[in-house]
Amino acid sequence: MTSPPWRMATVDIDGTLTTVHGWRELARQFGREEEFRSLVRRFRSGQLDEDGELTGLLELTEGRTLVEVERVLARTPKLANIPEGVARLHAEGLRVALLTHNPPYVTEWYRRFAGFDDAAGLVGRQPVGVLIGRPEGVHGDKLGGLALLCRRQGAWPSEVVHVGDSEADAAVFPRVGEGIALNARRPETERAADLSLHTQDFQEVVDAILGSSLRG
Repeated sequence: MTSPPWRMATVDIDGTLTTVHGWRELARQFGREEEFRSLVRRFRSGQLDEDGELTGLLELTEGRTLVEVERVLARTPKLANIPEGVARLHAEGLRVALLTHNPPYVTEWYRRFAGFDDAAGLVGRQPVGVLIGRPEGVHGDKLGGLALLCRRQGAWPSEVVHVGDSEADAAVFPRVGEGIALNARRPETERAADLSLHTQDFQEVVDAILGSSLRG
């Protein structure tokens, strides 16, 4: 097998690394699932824009401790073999980063869990002290996050393969060397990608990354 042309792989979290929406699981564990459902309904009906929904999701952890949130993250159903897959990509010389709208207290947990090198994609802040605070100026920006990761990790966008499942990921796919739609539910997301996969094993995603060079 020839070496892939990629210097970096970027991966979404919710619906990509997880088999359920991670924020629904947080809402369920904290007794706020109806608030989660309301946010989704209002977003789908056009009452909320993407940033309004994102702010509402982050508010679901307001007043909770970091330990409480991390316990839920650890229990959230995920693809099999994520740490092992990240290690394989590292062994092939790739950097592996999270490109996600999740806040740092979530991405830091995933970095410890699986060895991801970096994370970006969220503008704004949500203070974390004794308790997690209210989100401030939150804006999801995966394209800006991609540019930031490329600068920090020394890669051109054409040397990046991105893996994701949502409309925000579909906007990233044309900007990188290859886009992989993973367990995507919307046909437009699959159409925007170079490759579509449906699997519960992250090793199969790694196989696709290491074995492909569609636009590289």
